[in-house]
Amino acid sequence: MDGEQKKSGGINKQSVVEIIRFALITLIIVIPIRAYVAQPFIVNGESMVPTFQNGEYLIVDELSYHFREPKRGEVIVFRYPEDPAKFFIKRVIGLPGESVVIQDNQLSIIKGNQVITPDEPYVRHEAPYQNTKINLGADQYFVMGDNRDVSSDSRVWGPLTAKLIKGRAFLRLFPLSEMTVLPGQPNNY
Repeated sequence: MDGEQKKSGGINKQSVVEIIRFALITLIIVIPIRAYVAQPFIVNGESMVPTFQNGEYLIVDELSYHFREPKRGEVIVFRYPEDPAKFFIKRVIGLPGESVVIQDNQLSIIKGNQVITPDEPYVRHEAPYQNTKINLGADQYFVMGDNRDVSSDSRVWGPLTAKLIKGRAFLRLFPLSEMTVLPGQPNNY
């Protein structure tokens, strides 16, 4: 009878060991996934409207770009070049080695002898752009927000270096009504 009281009167040593083991296994699995595979991100601001709204909760895929380069049109999360403690979300427009030209409010990408005029149905803008041409280096990307009137992007602070890219928007989790895999991914690139 005395042994039964010890078992039911509190947590036994074996239960404590199991709880600690479970916690350690969880940490061993969760921490590497969070650090190297996927990370949460909350959209802050209006620069990606209408594609992303302020306060939306995303999961960022940090693994894909270890195996391949970002593609034109993908939505990426990266460290802001002028303050790497901050994270931004924008769309890839120009790829390494290309030239991005904005002339008479028209966006063009020059790739060798080819001129690409992207179809951007997701873009919201009204104000005219300043004419510019930016030649991208071997590890540079040109990124822009979809709400071009309010977006601080490569037009303002220049090309984005590859080392600042964290990953691509992989999953929109919140709001639940907008849950999507690869949100903002265009079908026309």
